[in-house]
Amino acid sequence: MSEKSSGSPGRGSWYRRLYRAFHLSAIGRGWRRGSEFELLHRALGFAALGFLTLVPLLIVVAAADPVNRHGFAQWLAEGLGVSDGSRDEVERLFAPPKRALETTTAFGLATLAIFGLRFGAAVQVGYEKVWELPAGRWHNVWRHLVWLVVFTCYLLLSAHLGRGYTRLLVAVVGTVLFFWWSQRLLLGGRISWGALLPGALATGVGLLGLRVFSQLVFSPLIASSAVSYGSVGTVLVVQSWLVGVGYVVFGGALLGRVLHEEWLRVLAWRRRRRRARRSRPPT
Repeated sequence: MSEKSSGSPGRGSWYRRLYRAFHLSAIGRGWRRGSEFELLHRALGFAALGFLTLVPLLIVVAAADPVNRHGFAQWLAEGLGVSDGSRDEVERLFAPPKRALETTTAFGLATLAIFGLRFGAAVQVGYEKVWELPAGRWHNVWRHLVWLVVFTCYLLLSAHLGRGYTRLLVAVVGTVLFFWWSQRLLLGGRISWGALLPGALATGVGLLGLRVFSQLVFSPLIASSAVSYGSVGTVLVVQSWLVGVGYVVFGGALLGRVLHEEWLRVLAWRRRRRRARRSRPPT
């Protein structure tokens, strides 16, 4: 009986030490910030809002592309990295580019642009929550417009890239630069470029990993879901992919903040060591 009672505190103290070490580590801090940020909830909101507000605008923009006439379906299929069979299922979800362009009026295009601004505002709110900043002022809506225009141009340029490793390199570098600039713009310059770089790098690597995951999982899933559920199954897979994009966009920014803070801790520790060495009396 005494052995059990003496052993329990040891096991409990070992568990508490392990928990404390995890709690104070960079991984523990990132886990807590992700829970407080409600990362999955924001990724779901990103996917739903993007599908409702941004996708209709991109359909029209892709249809008006003078070089690439395949439309938004090809953009989406390239982003998913799906096979030819799954690509056909994605293309069935959208109207032909010519029809989408002919049936869109000036009023409809203006409405789509306003909805697109709302999506930019949602991304800004997410970044502000990551850095725990107060909400931006209402007159900064011009930032959403600039972001939407540059984001559309970024997608247009991505659609015109060739195949191979050169395209992969240009796409990754372009993605890092775009999300680096996006954070700086939408946060109104309240966070330094250096602090935002780790988040941009994490987002670029995360989106590359999501593309590989999509080729391995989402591509065959689209084909099987289309057989089982029809077009609804394809929509569900596309929506799941958008959830993954939202998870990477906000999760990358969150990871970037944790890495930046960890780097600052390392620098502070090095400064303390240097001061301690200088104050140490000579022997």
